[in-house]
Amino acid sequence: MAHPKRKTSKQRRDKRRTHYKAVAPTMSSCSNCGAPTLYHRVCGECGFYRGKQAVDKEVAL
Repeated sequence: MAHPKRKTSKQRRDKRRTHYKAVAPTMSSCSNCGAPTLYHRVCGECGFYRGKQAVDKEVAL
């Protein structure tokens, strides 16, 4: 296996890691109820996906 000849400095290591950051997920609004949802996911509020009922949700009275 290869071994490094010199220690990688903290500055050089951190420069390489500048692009490692958390990104907020892209949200869209549900076409049925308007609740914020993740793309390509069933709406957690009403159970609709792409304009059709995908999951039966019980209505709380």
